Parts: sequence; C-alpha cells; structure tokens
Amino acid sequence: MSEVKPDIIFKYFKNLTDNQVEQFGKLFELYSFWNAQINVISRKDIEELYERHILHSLGIAKFCSFKAGERVLDVGTGGGFPGIPLAILFPETDFHLVDSIGKKIKVVTEVASALGLTNVTASHLRAEQVPGKFNFVVSRAVTRLIDFYPWVRGKFAKENINAIPNGILYLKGGDLTEEIKESKLKAELHPLSVYFEEEFFETKFVVYIPQ
Repeated sequence: MSEVKPDIIFKYFKNLTDNQVEQFGKLFELYSFWNAQINVISRKDIEELYERHILHSLGIAKFCSFKAGERVLDVGTGGGFPGIPLAILFPETDFHLVDSIGKKIKVVTEVASALGLTNVTASHLRAEQVPGKFNFVVSRAVTRLIDFYPWVRGKFAKENINAIPNGILYLKGGDLTEEIKESKLKAELHPLSVYFEEEFFETKFVVYIPQ
C-alpha cells in the first residue's frame, strides 16, 4: 500500500503543535493496521482516510471550537469518527466515544492509546445508557435525526461556556430538507464547502441543533 500523507489536514489547520502533527501523521498506519483486523472503514476508502474521515470529522472544528474543560459525547463513533480527530485538535476537551458494537470500541481504545490521547474515554454502550451530562453531542450520520434525537435528549449540561449554546453537531450529507422537517427540530445547516474546497465536501454539512 502506498504511503498516504496527512497534508490535506495541514492545508486547513495550520497552527498545530509538533505533537498534533505527529498524531495526525500516525493515523493512517494505525487505521490500516486495525482495519485489516476489524473492518471500521470500507476497504476501498482507507486510501481516502485523511480527506473522507479525518478532515470530514474536523469540519465540526471549523464551525465550533471546543473549550478547555468541555465534555463532548461522540455517539455511534464506529472506529473513532469524529471523536479521535477532534480529540487530537482539542487536547484540553474531554471526549467520550460510544458505540453499540464492542469490536469498534476496541479499535477506538487501541488508537487512542497508541496516540497517547489522555482526553479520550470509550465505552461499549448505546447512547441511552451513557451516564452524565455533556456540552456537545457529535456524530456522523448514524441515523435519521428523528431517531437520533431521543437517544441524546437528556444528555446536555445546563451551563454554556462556548461561543454557541450546548447542542448537537451532526455530520451529514445530501438534501436534508425533509429529514429536518420530519424531526421538528430547530436545526441550522452549515455547509462544509464553505471551509473545504475538495469535491467530496460539496454536499456535506454540519447540522447544529442548539439545546
């Protein structure tokens, strides 16, 4: 397999520490290794890891900059998206990554450990079973919003310390008009094409649902 470099990350995120540069650089090797054992990314997609999984995850960071001490819950994280890339970018924010499939959480814990991410915890749980309160819930297209929202409805801390109110930051693509209408939620659509010029992002959004 040819070496895949994280240059696309550095194109859009320039003020990274040496440690963050090193951590992003290790992701391809780590995910290639674990993906061969536990399939968390489609085999044909692994070469596009930095654009379609890591940069896509970091689209949330272009809209919302997490603060020190905030707690973020990643629901249906799969192999760690968007949680792992966000945890690298925001080392003073606490991220809790959950998935209902245990072997995917094994990948998350192994990747986080290999990167030395002390701000990541992971649990083999359904979202409804997660204890505690969070400033934000993040997720990447795990289901329709009408189904997703009841899982996390009671999970938000009352105190807001961010520039935007606590809420859901949901990565999704395509025409979301009907889905948002069906959910009856007050959702804001923020196109990732505003931040990233690659064709992949033309139909991708951060859906923000303040609480």
